[in-house]
Amino acid sequence: MRIKPLAFALTAAFGMTLAAPAFAQETREFSVSTVLSDAFPWGQAAEKWAELVNERSEGRLTLKVYPNAQLVSGDQTREFSAMRSGLIDMAVASTINWSPQVPELNLFSLPFLMPDEAAIDAITQGSTGEKIFTAIDKKGVMPLAWGENGFRELSNSKHPIDSPEDVQGLKVRVVGSPLFLDTFSTLGANPTQMSWADAKPALTTGAIDGQENPLSVFDVARVDQVGQSYLTLWHYMADPLVFGVNKKVWKSLSEEDQTLLQQAAIDAGAWEIEKSRNELDDTLAAIKERGVEVTELTPEQHQAFVDATAEVYQKWTPRIGAELVAEAQAAIAAR
Repeated sequence: MRIKPLAFALTAAFGMTLAAPAFAQETREFSVSTVLSDAFPWGQAAEKWAELVNERSEGRLTLKVYPNAQLVSGDQTREFSAMRSGLIDMAVASTINWSPQVPELNLFSLPFLMPDEAAIDAITQGSTGEKIFTAIDKKGVMPLAWGENGFRELSNSKHPIDSPEDVQGLKVRVVGSPLFLDTFSTLGANPTQMSWADAKPALTTGAIDGQENPLSVFDVARVDQVGQSYLTLWHYMADPLVFGVNKKVWKSLSEEDQTLLQQAAIDAGAWEIEKSRNELDDTLAAIKERGVEVTELTPEQHQAFVDATAEVYQKWTPRIGAELVAEAQAAIAAR
C-alpha cells in the first residue's frame, strides 16, 4: 500500500501566490491479488472492483490488480497467508486456494454437493455463507463479497469419460488441496498437485493426461491445444470467489470507505457472476466448434460418480464441520 499526499495551492490575482490552507487530501493505493488475468471472468471481477472503487471514491482509493498470483511467485496456495501477514492488501480469491488455512471452505470442494447454480446461491447467499465468512474473518482476513469461478469440468487426452471406471489410471492435474487428491484417488486416478502456471507445460509434454477447471478457463487458456480432446461436463464441484481485505488495511479505513469498498465488491461480484453464467452456452459452443468431444452425463451416469465418491464425505465432513455440511445440504434441498 502506498500513500500519496496531494498538495493544494491558491494563486491570487496579479501573479501573487498566497499560502494554501494547511489541509491535504490523501490518496491510497492497495495491491489486489488474483490467480487469473482479466482475460478470464476471475480477473475481470478484480478489475471491476478496482474500477468501481476508483470511480466512487473519486480517485482517493486505487486498487492495483496483480494477476497470475505474481505477489506469491505463482504459488496460489500461499495467497491467504501472505494476505494475513500484510504482504498483500486485498484479493479476489478462490475458496480452493484458501481452504488449507480455512477448513470450512472445503465445503465447496465436496464432490457433487452442488448440482446447479441455484445450489451455489443457496449456500453463499444464506446463513451457511455467513458462517463461512465468519470463519474467514476469524482466520485473519476480512471477507466482503462472493464472486464465481464456476463448476469445474474434467478433460483429458485419452478417451471420453462417462463412468468412474473411465477415470482409473489417468494422471490428472489438481490444485493444491488434499481434498482434491482424495476425490481423484477414490476414483482410481493418479492425481498430481501443481500450480496452473505449471499445468499447461505438463499437459503439452504428456506428463499428465488431464485437468479439471471451469469452462471459461478451458476456453480462454485454449487447453484443447495441449491435447485435451475430451471434456466431460460432470459439475463435480463449484469454485466460488471471495473478495477479501487484510485486517490491518480494513481497520485503517474510515467507516465511509469501508462501506464504499464492500459495496463495490458486492456489486463487482454480482456483475461477474451474472456475466459468467450468461456466457456459458457460448463458451461451450466455441469449445465444441474447435473439435473437442464433449460428454454430458445422464442422471444415471452422474449418480454413479456420486456413489463412487461418497467415502470422501466420511473423511472430510468432520474436518469441515458436520453442522456446516448438514446446513448446506438442507439449504440445497430447500432451494
